[in-house]
Formats: sequence, structure tokens, C-alpha cells
Amino acid sequence: MGRIPLLLLDSDIEENDLGERGVTDRLYGGGSEHRLLQEMLLGIGGVRAVRTYCELTGHVAPEVFHTNEGHAGFLGLERIAELRSQGLDFDAALEAVRAGTVFTTHTPVPAGIDRFDRELVARHFGPHAELPNMEVDRILRLGMESYPGGEPNLFNMAVMGLRLAQRANGVSVLHGQVSREMFAGLWPGFDSEEVPITSVTNGVHAPTWVAPEVYRLGARQIGAQRAEEALSVGDSDRWDSVADIADQDIWELRRSLRELLVLEVRERLRASWRQRGAGAAELGWIDGVLDPDVLTIGFARRVPSYKRLTLMLRDRDRLMSLLLHPERPVQIVVAGKAHPADDGGKRLIQELVRFADDPRVRHRIVFLPDYGMAMAQKLYPGCDIWLNNPLRPLEACGTSGMKAALNGCLNLSVLDGWWDEWFQPDFGWSIPTADGAGTDPERRDAIEAAALYDLLEQRITTSFYDRGRGGLPDRWIDMVRRTLSLLGPKVLAGRMVREYVERLYTPAAHAHRAMDAESARALAGWKARVRAAWHAVTVDHVETSVTATTAQLGTTLGLRVRVGLGGLKPEDVEVQAVSGRVDEEDRITDAAAVALKPVGVPDGDGRWVYEGPLTLDRTGPFGYTVRILPGHRLLASGAELGLVAVPSEELAGAAGLLMR
Repeated sequence: MGRIPLLLLDSDIEENDLGERGVTDRLYGGGSEHRLLQEMLLGIGGVRAVRTYCELTGHVAPEVFHTNEGHAGFLGLERIAELRSQGLDFDAALEAVRAGTVFTTHTPVPAGIDRFDRELVARHFGPHAELPNMEVDRILRLGMESYPGGEPNLFNMAVMGLRLAQRANGVSVLHGQVSREMFAGLWPGFDSEEVPITSVTNGVHAPTWVAPEVYRLGARQIGAQRAEEALSVGDSDRWDSVADIADQDIWELRRSLRELLVLEVRERLRASWRQRGAGAAELGWIDGVLDPDVLTIGFARRVPSYKRLTLMLRDRDRLMSLLLHPERPVQIVVAGKAHPADDGGKRLIQELVRFADDPRVRHRIVFLPDYGMAMAQKLYPGCDIWLNNPLRPLEACGTSGMKAALNGCLNLSVLDGWWDEWFQPDFGWSIPTADGAGTDPERRDAIEAAALYDLLEQRITTSFYDRGRGGLPDRWIDMVRRTLSLLGPKVLAGRMVREYVERLYTPAAHAHRAMDAESARALAGWKARVRAAWHAVTVDHVETSVTATTAQLGTTLGLRVRVGLGGLKPEDVEVQAVSGRVDEEDRITDAAAVALKPVGVPDGDGRWVYEGPLTLDRTGPFGYTVRILPGHRLLASGAELGLVAVPSEELAGAAGLLMR
């Protein structure tokens, strides 16, 4: 990062007509067609820009294309069109493109995905449109929601992204799980756990977000070069050196950062009130806003309704008592922006501003408009607590808390996004969620707001204000130290990029290299043959050498399975025994799959016999089943085609071993 060219596309140039010049005139708004044109420019124009750049500079052409959300998704169509001009048919070109494409979904809510009417897409990709040699019906089939629960007339950019990519991921472990459930319809017959969407948790660029004061303290401890390396590579040994920093130094650092934030807030607040029409004589009270010795809570992000900006206002009297507590007060700095089209988000901001304008508390809670990077770079380091209270599991990742943690700010958050996988009581707090509150949003918000107040009153403020023998808050400083040493290496962009390279980019590059024109044609033909024959693929009989009454832990049972392959050959499929724990509904969970091997030749009915061992390697309820998947060396996953054959209910009931 930093050595790779960044190409920026702008349609506002003299050669374009007025309509074309307006394509890049805004980020949000403009309607569906405007958005579609933007995404055509980004995807199709982006590939052409990259190709032109490589030709002009001699830069090596990319092997792997990575699309974030569906915004650049049409790049797959441009690459298919390129390959078609080189002699490949659509299906073979699709396989070649998929091999070298990675897709990342960033939203856990369907409303966050771009979807267009099929007629609009058909018009812009028709015979006389941008890609004239591409059959419009094939393009539409890539993005249509042609699965149970989908809208059959909508073209979904995320669906197209998944169909155009052989590898896909969400942006946190929890978001990966949500995404597998969200898009399970694309892989019918598979449990959501096996949907081929993995996860790579987001990271943040430490050199941008670590305050200079924090960096200088680290450099003084371990040296400037090692401190710089720690911010980039995430070497935990370097972050562990935080343990050697004196408590007094950490506490003085935290106070100085808080004081810088107080000065920044006062300056911005004064400017904001002047824009609202206040005169200088009315603003003397701003000199008393915030206190560098008071526990400071930060909340700054976009303001969609699911992030619940105003949850803290649920019980205003209780919040006011926290703000004005005579011995353990808190102060809150809020900043954010609403989507231009999000009227609900705008109303939330207005509600918070009205509360923050109350003369009784305006020295303890402020809202800062025009939230941006310059403000954030002061806000993250200067806060003691970073608050995040979204509706779980609607936060895909949420990187603001990562930026705060890099500066020794402690997180107070619902277990959502990245916090769900990395939270430990040693360095932050988890806001309990009202998962059992049903669908009543009022009751849910009331329960979770009460839990938030309880944490602040009973645990957080006491940890901050209680002093040890040396006059310092020992428990708090220990949590700051653990935040830096344990979270620091994890939240880095360097860690994230390394995971993308190792788990997604490198396998995609190898797949791209293996997918020459001949291999692409062969794979496309094989898939067509397998799909045509799959209706006749069956599991006909399962028998085992061990019964439920004789099964014991450590026993290895022999499986013998008779299958019909419907004209396919053993090299076209993989027959598996799938085993694992059984839940209360007799469903296999935490499953492991073992491949069985064909024995001999098919019988007179064309049935094949497969055999293999299965070890009972765990205690408790245990079960197994048998299934058949397509098998090919160029598939990234056995679920890739969305095809699976399993025993009938009668056969499964007779053959599946259940040991309790």
C-alpha cells in the first residue's frame, strides 16, 4: 500500500456531453439510473483505465480483481467481453473471469445493496448499448434474484458479484456468518455454514490514526524504527513492550490527549454556534465546555437508524445524572453525518442536538457537525471510552472503535462486528443485547439502554475515578495497556491485507494461472454436463458395520454406500460421509466431511459402490449422513455449483447412526 497506483475516474471533462459529465457529480442521490451509470463507469471504465495504464507504463497487468460490494461489479462483464473478443464463448469466459475474482460484501442488510429493475439494466446492456456483443439475457441471469425469497424482477449487484467471483468474504467473523445466511439461496441444499463465503476482518491504517503523542511514547520505549514497524506489520512482540511503560507515563499521555480534544471541541463548537447565528457575546459559556479531567465518551460515525445514535437518550434523567454526577461525572462528544436521503437519520441528529443545547448539560455533551477525518484524528485519541450500540448483527465490522483502540481508548460496545470476535473483559465492556425481547423495538431499546447506564454507573466510572496507592487509577491504566498490546496488532490494515493475500488473492492468482482458454472451455463444458445429469444422481443404500447399540468413543465403523451417478463418472463427483454432533432437533452441527472411495465397477443397474472408514471421535450425541457433490480440480469449493444429492428421508432415518 502506497506503492500501488491509484486511478481516479471523472466524467466531467470537455469531450463529454452534459449528461455524461453529470455521472460523477455526487456520491449519493440522483436516482437508480444515475447510480447504475456510476457503477458502469466504475466497473467497465475501471478495467479499461487499468488496461490503458498498463499499456502506457509497462506495468504488469493484474491477475486478480477484487470488487468491494457490487459497486465495481460490472468489471466482470467487461472482462468477459474482452475474452469473448479473443474467441471464448460466454460460459468459458465466465469461468476464466471467476477464477481471478474476489468479492467482498460489506453490508448485513438487504437494504444496503444496490438493486435495479431488470428493464433498466436490459436497456443499458442491450444490443446497441455499452457491451453490444454480450447477450443481455446472460447478463441479467448473473444478477437476478432467482432463488426462494428473492424478487424475480430485481437485478442485485451483490448477487452478480457472488456469481462472478470464485471467492467471497464478509468483513468480520460474525458478518461472514450473517452473509452466509443472507445469501444461502444461491447455494440450495447446503446449510448456511457451508455457503462458500469466508471472512476477513477489516483493519485500519495505523500511521493515519495513531496520534503523534502516542507514537512518540512508543518510540521512546522501543525506538523509532521498531515503533514504525509495529504500526505496519503488527508484530505482537513490539506491541507487548507497552507492558514496560510506566503507569504515570500512560496516565499523563491519556490526560494530555483529552486536553487536546477539549480545546478542539471548544473551537469547533464556537464555529458551529456562529454558523447558527449566535454572536460572540453569547458564547462565553463555551470556554467551560468539557473538562480535561472528566471521563470522556466518544460516539462518531454515519447515522443510519440501526446504529442508534439516540439510545443514550432513552432515559434522559438517568443520563443527566451521569453527566452531572458530583464525584464521577462523564462527558460525551458526538459527531456524525446522515445519508442525504436518510430523513430518519437526520431526525436522530436533530433530537440529540436539542438535548445537547440544554443549558443544564451543554458543558457535558456536545454534537459536532461536519464530521470528517480531521476531526476524527483528534476525537479518537482524546476519548477514554468509545461507544458503539448498533442493533446486533447489523454492524458488518465497524472500524471506528479500532482507531480509538490504537490510541488507548477503551471500547464499550454491543457484541457486533469486530468486537464480537475480539472482545475480552481485560480491555473493554460488552453491552448486553436483548435477544430474547422478541420483535418489539421499544422494549429491546429500553433493555439495552438500561444495561448501558448500569455499566457506566457501576463499573466504568468507578474504574476511571477510583485511585490506588500512587494516586492513579490502576485498573483503568491496566486496561489501556492491554488494549494497546492485545488489540493493537489485530486491528491493523497490515494484518488485514496479509490475510487477503494469503487466503484469497494468492489462491485466486493460482486459479487464474490454471484457467487458460482450453481449461476454461473444458470446465464450462463439464459444469453443463454435470448440471444436465444431476437430477439422476442418487444415494440409494447406506449400511455400516456398527450399530447405535455397539458404538463407542474411538470406534471406527465401515461405511458401504450404493449410489447412482446418472451417467456421470466417479471422477465427476465426490461421495462424502458427513458426521458431527447432533443438536436437539437431530441436525448435525460442527460437521466434518470424509471422502469415500469407489469400489470395483458399476453393477448391472449402473450403480456404484463406495466405501470408507468413519471414526467416532467425539462424545455426546453423534450422527452421520452421506451426500454426493460435484468434484473437479478447478472448483474452489464443493458447494460452488449449488448441487448436492442426499439420501431420501426414509433412507436417512434408517441409515444415520445416532449415538448419545
